[in-house]
Amino acid sequence: MSRAQANCLLLLAAAFWGFGNVAQKTVLDHLDPLSAVGMRCLIAGLMVAPLTMLEWGRKFGPGYWMSLTKVSVLFSISIIVQQISYLDTSVTNASFLVSTATVMTPLAAWFLIGERPNAVGGLAAAMTLVGVLLLSGGLTASFSQGDLAAILSAACYALWMVELGRHMQTHGAPVATAAAQFLGAAVITLPLGAFQGNLSLVAISDAGPELAVLGIFSTGAAFGIQTIAQRFTSASHAGRAAVAGRSSRCCGRIWINHLAVDDDRQTRNQ
Repeated sequence: MSRAQANCLLLLAAAFWGFGNVAQKTVLDHLDPLSAVGMRCLIAGLMVAPLTMLEWGRKFGPGYWMSLTKVSVLFSISIIVQQISYLDTSVTNASFLVSTATVMTPLAAWFLIGERPNAVGGLAAAMTLVGVLLLSGGLTASFSQGDLAAILSAACYALWMVELGRHMQTHGAPVATAAAQFLGAAVITLPLGAFQGNLSLVAISDAGPELAVLGIFSTGAAFGIQTIAQRFTSASHAGRAAVAGRSSRCCGRIWINHLAVDDDRQTRNQ
């Protein structure tokens, strides 16, 4: 796969990722954050797990299991902190603040693996960040704990994308890596959700539509595609593609708000 093809896959992954931003907020009407993360990752893991047969019998080099563990732990921390941030911030704020990963990822790649960002890449990251801020209408209200959690999540995602890129380019096996990340996060969060949260069959049923969107599209498809693509492109490119997903969410939000205003005007005129 060429770098251009990989970057196109990253844009597709970004679209799937951004598609679930609103669902990440509304799912909390039914489930606590840990239960929501556990269920979406369980759905994604069960979706990807059968495909690991394609990589059956593959031999891995030294350091594989340690590298896979590091990637999986960073993924779990990132997605948990991101989901928690939605408890105390708006969808707009969370979407923008997690998008700061587009700036953090090139810096993390520079410090961790010596991948120096070029001027064009730095300018593209900065312009993308400003564009998302303008498109989203800017940050609403003052900073809350949820906003700080979203920034922390962005930093964790930046580290995850760097480590994922290093893992994929060294060891490959994207399907097994994706399945390990998803099922690992589910194993960590579901027991905690059962004992400390409100995980139940009734709550899962009520959150069914949101979990379907988050599990199938925003987790299984988005992160699965990104895992495959990062074998053929840099972490910096992955970071900039991730922010494009936030842009797609902002566009959708603007369109929904536009429809709501039109509907309100029609109601008043009747």
